[in-house]
Amino acid sequence: METTTFEESIAQLEAIVTQLERGDVPLEEALTAFQKGMELSKHCQDTLTKAEKTLTKVMSEDEEVPFTGEGEA
Repeated sequence: METTTFEESIAQLEAIVTQLERGDVPLEEALTAFQKGMELSKHCQDTLTKAEKTLTKVMSEDEEVPFTGEGEA
């Protein structure tokens, strides 16, 4: 799972949802697909959480440099 990108995981999750929404999947396959979908959902949520933490850290560490107007032509 960790080797798939966020985008690949979302695409797989969307395919599973579409398959399950059709309702023509045998019960055993539906259960397997649902479990896979839950794993993909967790993977995507974990990725988003990590991205949010990274962005928060970068934004809090980013010190703004005041514009002094020096060097203007």
